[in-house]
Amino acid sequence: MTDTLKLGKHEFKSRLIVGTGKYASLDQMREAIAESGADLVTVAIRRVDLQSRGEGSFLSALDLKKVALLPNTAGCFTAEEAITTCRLARELLETDLVKLEVIGDERTLFPDCEALLSAAATLIREGFTVLPYTSDDPIVCRKLADMGCPAVMPLAAPIGSGLGIRNPTNIRIILETVSVPVIVDAGVGTASDAAVAMELGCAGVLMNTGIAGAKDPVKMARAMRLAVQAGRLAFEAGRVPRKLYANASSPLDHRIEV
Repeated sequence: MTDTLKLGKHEFKSRLIVGTGKYASLDQMREAIAESGADLVTVAIRRVDLQSRGEGSFLSALDLKKVALLPNTAGCFTAEEAITTCRLARELLETDLVKLEVIGDERTLFPDCEALLSAAATLIREGFTVLPYTSDDPIVCRKLADMGCPAVMPLAAPIGSGLGIRNPTNIRIILETVSVPVIVDAGVGTASDAAVAMELGCAGVLMNTGIAGAKDPVKMARAMRLAVQAGRLAFEAGRVPRKLYANASSPLDHRIEV
């Protein structure tokens, strides 16, 4: 394993994290996840039956030998709801990993950062590995990192909007402000959005609607996988400086006159 995504004590080969909602069928979800190459997938604890394990159940559609589950607290509007949901997730799935969401607005699904900070502090004390979905506020991200979150997950745009990164400047400032991985969460609509996030220096990208909502989710999953890989390679390679116009690639001195 080289160039892996490290989240606390956990390590993953892929820098693409995908969701499990909004697919037309469980078979389509299974195919898209396989094509994405993701080995960490999110699941909404409050919206999915995780106790049923038989044929045709949600969990039966996932190859748990190849992917790890990242339970999330989607649908929680208070710190108390989110904390209780995380405790339930740990009991059901026997994992300390949680994607913490505390929603502050039902229409836009923007996070309630005050409640998020409160919930994160409690969960960290209880031994959870907390991955917080947050606004693209560098100060909030710094506070989350300082309290012990092994990564921060700022939105690129409203959840499900597909608008791409609306404020790359804030993402850059967050990258300069925290020493933990920054994972863009929410707003990615197509492969170029994912590549831009990685080229900025983000450690990973989390998405659901961008894949599940595409006309062909399986093809889009592959596109997103390749975009994340390409963006990461481009970041590591270092792009050429931007210039107003090009300079001659070969010097004109000592040229042969004809």
